[in-house]
Amino acid sequence: MDPFCSSTLYSSAPSHLFLSTPFERLPSRSPTPFRRKSVFVFAGTSTRRPSSSVPMTFGFDTLKETFSVDVSSAEGRPLDVPLIAPFTIASSRLDAVGNVAVRVELRNGSVGWGEAPVLPSVTAEDQPAALAAARDACRLLVRSPATTLGALLAEVARVLPDHEFASVRAGVEMALIDAVANSIRIPLWRLFGGVSDSITTDITIPIVSPNEAADLAAKYRKRGFSTLKLKVGKDLNSDIEVLKAIRSVHPDCYFILDANEGYTAQQAVEVLDKLHEMGVVPILFEQPVHRDDWEGLHHVSHVAKDKYGISVAADESCRSLHDAQRIIQGNLAHVINIKLAKLGVLGSLEIIDVARRAGLALMIGGMVETRLAMGFAGHLAAGLGCFSFVDLDTPLLLSEDPVIGGYEVSGAVYKFTNARGHGGFLHWENIAWFLPSPCSFRAAATFPVALGVATSDVPCFLYQNPSE
Repeated sequence: MDPFCSSTLYSSAPSHLFLSTPFERLPSRSPTPFRRKSVFVFAGTSTRRPSSSVPMTFGFDTLKETFSVDVSSAEGRPLDVPLIAPFTIASSRLDAVGNVAVRVELRNGSVGWGEAPVLPSVTAEDQPAALAAARDACRLLVRSPATTLGALLAEVARVLPDHEFASVRAGVEMALIDAVANSIRIPLWRLFGGVSDSITTDITIPIVSPNEAADLAAKYRKRGFSTLKLKVGKDLNSDIEVLKAIRSVHPDCYFILDANEGYTAQQAVEVLDKLHEMGVVPILFEQPVHRDDWEGLHHVSHVAKDKYGISVAADESCRSLHDAQRIIQGNLAHVINIKLAKLGVLGSLEIIDVARRAGLALMIGGMVETRLAMGFAGHLAAGLGCFSFVDLDTPLLLSEDPVIGGYEVSGAVYKFTNARGHGGFLHWENIAWFLPSPCSFRAAATFPVALGVATSDVPCFLYQNPSE
C-alpha cells in the first residue's frame, strides 16, 4: 500500500515514492498520520493540465491544519559559492555567497531542502550566526513530537523570531514545507495556488563602470532578458552615465532602478528629472532612500507617480508586518518587495495578503541565493500569480550551480516541471559524519558542499531523532 494514500488523502498519481534526492530510498516505516478532519483531493504530479480525476489544488492553509509532521533528522551546513564577478550595490559588495543550507528528513523518508541567505547589509545574520540559529531550530525539530505543520512552523517562529532571525527562519520553513510537499507528491506551485508553472525574471546589473554595464546589457539582450534591474545609489552622475551606456546597446529594454537606500530624497528626485530629460522612464524605482526615512520615501513616491507616472517600491523599509501596515496606511509606496529572507515564508504570505487587500502591487525578490532558495520563491510566485515584478535572478550570477534538479531555465523564463516540492537538492551523501550518540552533534572537517564549490571552515551539524 502506498504510505501516502489513505481515506483522508488520495491521488491518481503513481503509488511509488520519488524522493527529492535520487540517492535516498524510503525506509520501511509507518505512514505519516493525518488528522481525520476533511477529505482532500490534490493535483497530480504532472505540471500539465490536470485530468478530471484530480480536479482541485491542495491548499497550503488547509495542509498546515491537517498534515502531521514527525521530523527524524535535521541538518545545517555552510553553502559557499563564488560569484562570476563581484556584486556591488550602494550598501555593500559581495565576492562570494556564504549562505546556510538546511536539510530536513521526515520519519516517512521524505526530504526537504531550504536555504538561509546571508547578506549582512540586509539580513541581520552573518554566516556563523545563521549556523548557530539553524542549529537551535534543528534541535527543536527533532525533539518535537508529531504535530501539525502549522503548529511546528509556529514553534520555529518562536525560536527564530522577527527580522533578526528571518533568513534562517525562511530556510527552515522552506525545508519543512518542501519535505511535506514531497510527502504528498505535489509541486510547490500547486500547493501555493496553482496559477502558473512558470515565471519570467529580470536580470540585475550591479554597480560597475559604463563600459562593463554596456557589455552586460548586450549579453543579456542576446539571452532574451527584456527587463534590466540596475543597481544605483552610490554616485548620481555615474549612475546616469551607466544608464546612457546600457540604453545604447539595449534600447528597447525596461528599466528597474534599485538604489538600495543610497540616495537622499532630493537626489532621488534629481535622478528622475535627468532620466526624463533623456527620455527614459523606469517601470519601477526601488528603495530610493534610507529604510528609516519614511518622510523621504513618501516624498519621492508622490513626485515619481504624480510627475512621471513611475511607481516606487519599498524593500529595505518593509521588514515586518508592522512596516507593511505603516506603508499602506501612510501611502508611502506603490509596491512592496517581498523577500523570503527578510520576512520568512509565513511572514511573506501574511504581508502578501495584507498588500493585496489594500490594493498595493507586489514584487518578489531575493538576496544572493542559489537555486534552492530561488526555486522555492519561484514556485511561490508562480503559484500565487500576484506579482507585478519578478526579480529572482541571482543564481544566474554565480560561477557554480551546486543545486541538482530543480527548475528549468530558458533565458529569462523559469519553468517548474518537477513532480513535487521545489525539486532541488544538494549532493551531501559523500560527507562523513561522526556522531557519538543520537541527538548530539560534532563539527565536521572542512568540506566542499558540492563539486566545484568553495569550501568553508564553519562547522556543520546533524540532529537525529533519538527514536530512530
